[in-house]
Amino acid sequence: MSEPSISDLREIAKALNVPMSMLFAHSAAPAAEQGYIVRAGARRPMGSGEEGLIEELLSPDLTDDFEMVHSTFRPHSRMQVPADRPTQEVGYMIAGQLDLVIGGRSFTVGPGDSFRIKEEAYQWANPYDVPAVAVWVIAPPVY
Repeated sequence: MSEPSISDLREIAKALNVPMSMLFAHSAAPAAEQGYIVRAGARRPMGSGEEGLIEELLSPDLTDDFEMVHSTFRPHSRMQVPADRPTQEVGYMIAGQLDLVIGGRSFTVGPGDSFRIKEEAYQWANPYDVPAVAVWVIAPPVY
């Protein structure tokens, strides 16, 4: 009946001592594929999309030392509050452009570009007229 924010979901997951991804619905893979294959139509949605970011889990589950996420940044969307977490993150741009501020330095990345965030505060924005799409690898998993 409500749409909690990502911050609220993190707190709920922490209180329940479960990964945040357990709070999102997803289709179960066929038994022979579980833990190995994630079909395009069966990706687990992550987050609320409240800032214009739509994320889907590409990893079969969250039992590895990292997670891989497909991220779509809607046109004219922006991360409102910088993230600062003890992770190492690498992104690879598939489409569109994304403006990043990593550790106080500004960058614009586009298709074929990649970037790394290593335990630094960062923020993203897509001030452009088309969606930006990236594959994001995060260690340790945050969802």
